[in-house]
Amino acid sequence: LSCAAMAETPGLPVPPTPPEHPQPPTRDVEAPAAARGPVTGLPVPRFVSLRSDEINLRAGPGTRFPVEWTYRRAGLPVEIVREFDTWRRIRDVDGVEGWVQQARLAGRRTFLVRGEERTLRASPDPRAEPVARLEPGVIGTIRRCEAASDWCEVSVPGARGFLRREAMWGVYPGEEVR
Repeated sequence: LSCAAMAETPGLPVPPTPPEHPQPPTRDVEAPAAARGPVTGLPVPRFVSLRSDEINLRAGPGTRFPVEWTYRRAGLPVEIVREFDTWRRIRDVDGVEGWVQQARLAGRRTFLVRGEERTLRASPDPRAEPVARLEPGVIGTIRRCEAASDWCEVSVPGARGFLRREAMWGVYPGEEVR
């Protein structure tokens, strides 16, 4: 049943509507301001990753809302843009938004290679020795990012090195990750 149909059907409970929040900054702006989620007190927006290979994205914060999409890629970085009870509204690299249960998300920081093939380097220098070539869509783990650096130390299966922030989705400009 749609939300409208549920509201008109006697005897069926209507899921609560989450509170409205202003739109979060886009991924092309500076690190997010100190806005905090009403449930966790953690920064919103913030990056997290998908915990498993099958996660449903719902139209609203509850199991009565329809599934709009199923993610099939554990480790994919997503951005939490809102919180409501045990549900988190997320945004993916393509800008698609919807609700997932918080238990389906992990705090592990990951990244997704964007654009074109990228070079993983031995040190944070564009002239440093290449460690690996990363195809668009590769997912890896962010080990650390210094706030003042354009580079992050990352790892992918079989390699570890440095990648420019602009080459990945999963970290804000100027954000420190430890």
